[in-house]
Amino acid sequence: MRVEDLDTPSVVIHLDRLEANIARVQSMVDARGIANRPHVKTHKIPAVGRMQIEAGAVGLTCQKLGEVEAFVRAGVCDDILLSFNIVGERKTDRLMELSASLRRLAVVADNEEVIDGLDAAGRRHGRDVPLLIECDTGFGRNGATTPERVLELARYAARKPSIRLDGIMTFPNQAPATNSFVERSLHLLEAAGLPIAIISGGGTPALLTMADFPLMTEHRAGTYVYNDVMMMAAGFASLDQCAMHVRTTVVSTPTADRVVVDAGSKVLTHERYYVENFGAVVEYPDAIVERLSEEHGVLDVSRSARKPKVGEVLSIIPNHCCVVSNMVDEVFGVRDGIVEVEWPVAARGATR
Repeated sequence: MRVEDLDTPSVVIHLDRLEANIARVQSMVDARGIANRPHVKTHKIPAVGRMQIEAGAVGLTCQKLGEVEAFVRAGVCDDILLSFNIVGERKTDRLMELSASLRRLAVVADNEEVIDGLDAAGRRHGRDVPLLIECDTGFGRNGATTPERVLELARYAARKPSIRLDGIMTFPNQAPATNSFVERSLHLLEAAGLPIAIISGGGTPALLTMADFPLMTEHRAGTYVYNDVMMMAAGFASLDQCAMHVRTTVVSTPTADRVVVDAGSKVLTHERYYVENFGAVVEYPDAIVERLSEEHGVLDVSRSARKPKVGEVLSIIPNHCCVVSNMVDEVFGVRDGIVEVEWPVAARGATR
């Protein structure tokens, strides 16, 4: 099948770019002498995770138990970090059952209640639980907000019979706050007799500044595998390093300056973060994806000398590729215009 034979909207992955992106980041992390632990939430596809492992990643990062389940079923690797607080006996029992299939399934916590639940599950199942204390070094999401709180949680975890304290984790790396936070935390932990082996940092844009964070022992990045408009805006990727394209058909040209395509928010998503509009049109770089409804994408082509016509198929690079992966049942791997592979998005909808 040729790519032109795909119906629209469809999500295609340019395989040469995907392979180059995986190799590029593995080389970057190797050059720093630290471990690469890519985040699967970007692609949610076991075959892509296996490519990352074969390129040199030490393991993978998952965000939800459902992602872990999909990758364990596929036998992708034996070392996974689940970087999200696990709350409730139903979930911790699932965690323990999954850990029996892996050499290491580490988790994170930023409060005593989560640690209690993990320890209770470990005791119920007769298994140790490797733990990283999650830190907030400026992102304002989960995480212990001071090094003193890190020490408090580490001491609490160390008293639990089924918890094994492996390290600390933050996202993203933000200098200089991250360095001072980590340095102070390590000093407190060592003084308390609680040395740790893992200092986990993350984020694709932070790959460019790894040298600024000499204490990190591993890096968790996800978006790099495909790249998107945000990564271009961050200076991490160029247009020709964006592997994910949403192919979409022009269905209407109501005015000379307005074009409507068949990819709306149910494919491209409304997420914008720190970029404007809703994607970049490859064939018409001056076009603006200015509005999305569920099934309609509205392009402003007033600045384009050449105008798209009804029936024309366009390629749009999304703002945030991670969310697009969760919108579709499958993606199509393409090389030189030929569809080489159809990958089911195995962990799509894995929100629990």
